[in-house]
Amino acid sequence: MAAPETTARGAGPALLFPSSSSSSSTSARVEAVVIFTICDSFVRRPDQAERVIGTLLGSFLPDGTVHVRNAYVVPHSESADQVALDIEYHHNMYASHQKVNPKEVIVGWFSTGFGVSGGSTLIHEFYSREVTSPIHLTVDTGFTMGEASIKAYVSSNLSLGDRHLAAQFQEIPLDLKMLDAEKVGFEMLKSTVVDKLPNDLEGMESSMQKLYALIDEIYKYSDDVVEGRVAADNKIGRFIADAVSSMPKLSPSSFDRLFNDRIQDNLALVYLSSITRTQIAVAEKLNTAAQVL
Repeated sequence: MAAPETTARGAGPALLFPSSSSSSSTSARVEAVVIFTICDSFVRRPDQAERVIGTLLGSFLPDGTVHVRNAYVVPHSESADQVALDIEYHHNMYASHQKVNPKEVIVGWFSTGFGVSGGSTLIHEFYSREVTSPIHLTVDTGFTMGEASIKAYVSSNLSLGDRHLAAQFQEIPLDLKMLDAEKVGFEMLKSTVVDKLPNDLEGMESSMQKLYALIDEIYKYSDDVVEGRVAADNKIGRFIADAVSSMPKLSPSSFDRLFNDRIQDNLALVYLSSITRTQIAVAEKLNTAAQVL
C-alpha cells in the first residue's frame, strides 16, 4: 500500500463550521446509489477497519452544484497522526471508470463516521491535488445522533503568515436525489432497529397497509368536508382529483385478476431465486469436496 505525501506527520487540525449560505456558493447533489454503495462498503470492510473512505465521481455544474453520481472505495490504513492510501488502486479504479463513463470525473471523497476528524485533513489534502475544490461527504453509519446523518463539506486553509494553522471544513447544502423505490431502502437504512430486511411479499404487504391507511385518511377528510366539520382546501382537493384521475378505469373483476397475476409472477420469481441459491450452494460444496479429494 503506497502512502501519499499527505500522510506526513504534523498536519494541522481540522476545524468544523456549520452551514452558511453566505460563506459558500457550492452545494452538493448526491444520487441514492452513492449512499447505498458507501453503506455496502462499510458492511464489507475489513474487521480491523473502523471506517471506509473512497472517491466520489460526478460532474461540476455551472451553477456551482457538485453532482455526485458514483463512488468507489479506496483501501487505506490510518493511525492517530498518519494515513496511508493505496494510490495505485485509486488511479486504476479511476482509469477503469473513465473507460466506461468519461464524463464522470473526480469531485471529492467520502468517509463513514460522524463529521470530520484530524485524519480527514490529510486525505482532503491528497484529493485537493487530484481535483480543484473537492467536496467531502460523510455518512454516519454508527447512528451517533439516532439516524444515518449525511453531510457534505468543502475545505479551506487557515494560515498565519507562511505558517499553516488548520483546515477549515465548511458544511454545504446537500440534496439527496431518490426515486420512490430508493426512498424505501433509504428509510430502512435510517432506522436504528431493524429485525430483518423484508422480502418481496412482506414489502408488498407493508406497502398495501400504508396505502389502506392513506385511503382511510382521505375518506375521513372528504366526509368531514362534506359534513362541514372541516373547511375545504382547494389545493388538497386538486391533489385528490389528480390521484383519482390517474387510476386506470378497470372493473373490480379486472383489477382482481390483474393483481392476482402480479402476485403469481412475484411468487414464481421468489421460487426461482430460491432454487438458484440452492444450486449455487450445492455447486460450492461439490467444488470444495473435489478440491479436498
